[in-house]
Amino acid sequence: MSLISVLPLFAGIGLFLFGMSVLGAALEKIAGASLEKMLERLTSSRPKGVFLGTAVTGIIQSSSATTIMVVGLINAGIMKLSNAIPVVMGANIGTTVTGQILRLGDIGDSGVILSLLKPSSFGPILIGIGAALYVFSRAKRKKDIGTIMLGLGMIFFGMSTMETTLSPLKEIPQFTELFFIFENPILGILLGMVMTAILQSSSASVGILQALSSTGALTFSTAVPIILGQNVGKCITVILASFGSKRDAKRVVFTDVLTNIIGMTMFFVIIYGLNSIIHFTFWDSVVNRGDIANFHTFFNIATTIALLPFVDILIKISDKAIKKDDISVEEKDLALLDDLLLKTPTLAVEQARKVLNSMAALSLKNFKRSMTLFSEYSERTFEKVERDENLIDRFETALGNYLLKITAADINETSNDLVVEMLHSVGDFERISDHCMNVAEVAKRNHENNIAFSKEGIEELSIIGNAVTEILTMASDSYARRDLQEALRIEPLEQVIDTINFALKDRHIKRLCEGTCSVEGGVSLLELLTSLERISDHCSNIAIYILQALGKGKMSSDNAHLLADRLHNEPTKEYIQMYDFYQNKYKIKE
Repeated sequence: MSLISVLPLFAGIGLFLFGMSVLGAALEKIAGASLEKMLERLTSSRPKGVFLGTAVTGIIQSSSATTIMVVGLINAGIMKLSNAIPVVMGANIGTTVTGQILRLGDIGDSGVILSLLKPSSFGPILIGIGAALYVFSRAKRKKDIGTIMLGLGMIFFGMSTMETTLSPLKEIPQFTELFFIFENPILGILLGMVMTAILQSSSASVGILQALSSTGALTFSTAVPIILGQNVGKCITVILASFGSKRDAKRVVFTDVLTNIIGMTMFFVIIYGLNSIIHFTFWDSVVNRGDIANFHTFFNIATTIALLPFVDILIKISDKAIKKDDISVEEKDLALLDDLLLKTPTLAVEQARKVLNSMAALSLKNFKRSMTLFSEYSERTFEKVERDENLIDRFETALGNYLLKITAADINETSNDLVVEMLHSVGDFERISDHCMNVAEVAKRNHENNIAFSKEGIEELSIIGNAVTEILTMASDSYARRDLQEALRIEPLEQVIDTINFALKDRHIKRLCEGTCSVEGGVSLLELLTSLERISDHCSNIAIYILQALGKGKMSSDNAHLLADRLHNEPTKEYIQMYDFYQNKYKIKE
């Protein structure tokens, strides 16, 4: 066998691995966010968690991606560790689906239909149809389906190419003798671990082993220890990804590794113990694709069944093994922006949205806190406002960087629009926080210099303060709930606040001229009114982003200005009714 004749093997391996990457990415892109929601809602019992982990991994063809989803849900406080571990166990079962699909290569040539299902026949068909959908279809959904078919087709075609190239090796005695080395189970386990760690995919590692089975050189005695090692070696992906992550994420990964090590040890002792006593008749028989797929599946199902009743014990072991984090409540929110999730962009987008919602709620809380300083000043309250303003600045920096990382990934159009919307909104919520700090500083200056507002000024401040509290509450709530109807109420109220602000500034200028209000008090009040009006403006921006996104409009600054102008200059009947309602609600006494 010449060197030239071996070259197609590299092409086959390349196509196989690339096909798995394309297939997994396409499936995650289509189903990632919905699968996360499924995991979030339907893990009330451990058997159900195992089933869901199996189903999700079977769909997206990646146990690592499923584990990353679970880590994201744990970080968000949505899923408990006790519910997460069964899902990860199920993911180990789901990752065996690829091997079961590839066993189609064992189908005989009897009948046209069965022959078409063989990888060597079905692969080119899938590639042809997938390429046609990807190149010629304009619909995004059809392009994604085409990508999935291309990925699966490349897996089949790569598998077929590997088998065709490797098949002549069965005639070379030296090649067959090479595998006798791996009848030593320790060497076989090490080979399986190293092979899978390098490929970072047990599905790919098992697929290549199935291709090697076409040479007739693999027996049960050589294949079994390699498969045992593969199940431990696959953990390398999530181990590497967990570096720098929070404690519960590390506990999930630790438990996954521990489960596979226990399963490998259990099978090793049972199989080699029994074989030493009864001597399996099939032990030296040649294995085919189906035998490898079946043992891989059986190993993971048996391990899960054996260890599922001991989940609580595994949790206790992980608690003792993984050092506790010293992390504040605020840091927990920022910890949601885990780079681990960037491998599953749809989940990273969801996490970023949760952090932005926390940032919005903190901005509202800080505004309410800053306004209380005018009625009852407290240095401790001022420090809380200052502390949370600094925290919101950190949120803005972390979110901005994280969202930019997401845009570098291949995400679907819906996720991309949401990322653009968040990039706009994060700046507005941060600016709102800055103005809250300005409000608090006015209150602090008044307290230190014994500046008091007039009775009329306090009453007017209460009116506009309540209006701004309502508009900021609506902005925060409508953004978190994606509530179109509530977002529509923001712009009329913003226009009313502008009117109130103009009227109050005019009144206080008159009072300054008449001498019924001190210069210092008047300046403070005018500065305060400016900050309140700016907060209202940023709430208006946020509402426009929501209206654009939920109205399926393309997100851009120009479009946002056009939409705002249309709402003001071409008001609907509902807009006018809401404007009148808020005008009466926050009416200033003459």
